[in-house]
Amino acid sequence: MKHYGLIGYPLTHSFSKKYFTEKFEREHITDAVYHTFPLEHIYDLPALLAKNPELCGLNVTIPHKLSILKYLDWIEPDAKGAGAVNCIRISAESPVMAAFSGEVGIKGHDFRLEGFNTDIYGFEMSLMPLLRDYHDQALVLGDGGAAKAVKCVLNNLGIGFKSVTRKPFGDNLLFKDLKPHHITKHLIIINTTPLGTSPNVDECPDIPYQALTEDHLLYDLVYNPEKTLFLQKGEEQGATIKNGYEMLILQAEKSWEIWTEAQKHP
Repeated sequence: MKHYGLIGYPLTHSFSKKYFTEKFEREHITDAVYHTFPLEHIYDLPALLAKNPELCGLNVTIPHKLSILKYLDWIEPDAKGAGAVNCIRISAESPVMAAFSGEVGIKGHDFRLEGFNTDIYGFEMSLMPLLRDYHDQALVLGDGGAAKAVKCVLNNLGIGFKSVTRKPFGDNLLFKDLKPHHITKHLIIINTTPLGTSPNVDECPDIPYQALTEDHLLYDLVYNPEKTLFLQKGEEQGATIKNGYEMLILQAEKSWEIWTEAQKHP
């Protein structure tokens, strides 16, 4: 039996657990099971892996997408560039590979941890069909682990962007300083914050919604509720809207592809 799972904290509800359990039933995959592992502190990861030697792969969610990096033996280029990992492939590591590995993960173990960011794939594949020629500037609301995947995709697509945060950081814009002209200039607006997530459905990012037009594209990584207040306000102004559900599906399937690829080609 192959075991997979999700680490993060808190794990009050898990899309991944439900999705993979239903996927295994639907596709008659009888040799795999998916668990949730509430992991408050990332330094408890080695103990978790030692206790569950049958694990073949993990998804990683808040708050560990960044802190997981130092435990990995290898990180694929886009994930390394983004500085965030949400998918780990766990495989046996030969003594030769361990000796010549260019990166150091968890010492004293005979497994290899490889890091990927399937959020990058999920976001890019769900965003691209909506893009028009004039969608060349974006505002990224928030600057956490999910925002890093978003910014990686925008860089790859040649779309300029500005991050918007509550606290000063680098050349980020502050929410309190956002004016209608910022909205007019940036025709893509992506919410990477948890604002508006159920049950807090009356919350939304504080931006000048009145400046939105039918040329705008609003993308919310939140998927519950299906239409957040952020998206509702965009729709009222005629903007194209998209929630994060398809991104979740795509990133989950990409995780499965990564995990099973190693099993097909040992």
